[in-house]
Amino acid sequence: MTIAQNLAAYPFDGAPRRIAAHAEAASVKLAMRTLSGGVSVITAGVGDDRTGATVTSATALSMEPPTMIVSINKGSSSWPVIQRYGHFCVNILSADHQAIADRFAGIGGIKGTQRYEGARWTTMASGAPVLSEALAAIDCEVEEIIERHSHAIILGRAVAVVSSAGSSLIYGNGRYGQITHA
Repeated sequence: MTIAQNLAAYPFDGAPRRIAAHAEAASVKLAMRTLSGGVSVITAGVGDDRTGATVTSATALSMEPPTMIVSINKGSSSWPVIQRYGHFCVNILSADHQAIADRFAGIGGIKGTQRYEGARWTTMASGAPVLSEALAAIDCEVEEIIERHSHAIILGRAVAVVSSAGSSLIYGNGRYGQITHA
């Protein structure tokens, strides 16, 4: 069925509309699977008190001043660590980093500092862990946290950035892919 056929069930006659209470979560989740996004690992913490999460929700909010936005589930192990330290790093993954994306997604039950094994890590200005081989890393200090429903929207002021050339890891429709730049 096409979008046009689906929309026929919702005719618009020009009359003012009431906003529906909510869409079904399963329908929204299914629709969002079709939106491919760049894969990043959000890291936070220090030493044995560090953790991280794989996300496709990291994006720039503004360039003046340079500010990032990430959305983190408040049930995630990363949430209290970001709150405690007031920092995070957006590690933008290259096409070669699918295994790292899986580790930080908790595939196989991997948690906490175990997620950092098998890769080289360093730090920049905020002290948040930075993947040495990341396609790019944007080190941020938390500027504001907006809690809504199951997630927190975290605004982070970029305090240090490194980047390199390469192919980006993307995720959509339940699969990894890559974008190769000429």
